[in-house]
Amino acid sequence: MPDTPAICIAGPTASGKSAVALALAGLVPAEIVSVDSALVYRGMDIGTAKPTPAERAAVPHHLIDIRDPREAYSAAEFVRDAQRLIGEIHARGRVPLLVGGTMLYFKALFEGLDALPPADPAVRRQIEERAARDGWPALHAELARVDPVTAVRLAPADSQRIQRALEVWQLTGQPLSALHTTKSIAISACPSSSGALFSLEPVDRAWLHERIARRFDDMLSAGFIDEVAALRARGDLHPDLPSMRCVGYRQVWETLDGRAPLATLRDRGIAATRQLAKRQLTWLRGMPGRQVLPVDDEKRPDELARELLKLAGIDNF
Repeated sequence: MPDTPAICIAGPTASGKSAVALALAGLVPAEIVSVDSALVYRGMDIGTAKPTPAERAAVPHHLIDIRDPREAYSAAEFVRDAQRLIGEIHARGRVPLLVGGTMLYFKALFEGLDALPPADPAVRRQIEERAARDGWPALHAELARVDPVTAVRLAPADSQRIQRALEVWQLTGQPLSALHTTKSIAISACPSSSGALFSLEPVDRAWLHERIARRFDDMLSAGFIDEVAALRARGDLHPDLPSMRCVGYRQVWETLDGRAPLATLRDRGIAATRQLAKRQLTWLRGMPGRQVLPVDDEKRPDELARELLKLAGIDNF
């Protein structure tokens, strides 16, 4: 079992990835590495559908609750952490299960990363101060002068990406669009050519939409609004942070700010989650070598887990 390659389980939100991973970990000695840009944040439990304490006690989970919502976590950091964890899990004689829906992270694992400089807190603060004074549209206009290729892709209010593009320009003197043409060495933890990437996908999109709606209702019943209210009450968070831009959190924050009525929160949250699922499926269709497991045919998670292991060539379970 120590020589078994990492198994990557992707899929759109609400497709049942976590349930299949937990079932799989009941069949082989495994540990789960989260491939989810929202699960890294502490205090964001309900709206991210974070694994329960019981689930995390039953199977070791990694890359969960490793950042404060005020902090950023990049794809480069994920690749570094995932590489380390894969080695450590193998050293323990266990199988790494990389599970999640942040397709950029999977893409970085398979294809490598653009050769970009790391974030510089001082430069970012300076850009944020200018944005507070002049507004993000003014900084977008500045970006259009130094990097028109990137600027045309971004909305004038896309603060996170405008900030990063200007930061790269200030740190390197080169436009972000030029640096995107240079890749670092690709990671081979879960090479798609080996068939180790499995994608849980619905045949009928309506099945996924129904699950998304039911899960959002469950989140609201579990106190999602109160969770966001507590984060907002800290006073050091704002809606432009990557954490607060997560699907669901943005919609609840807008409601608490009075920018959208409470009566529309459910519909807005479900619609935003559907759009996320659509983007995830688009990413997945562009990933060569993925093996699709249909998830809307009433198979139980343990049945899907056994099917996945056979496809992965692991038959001694």
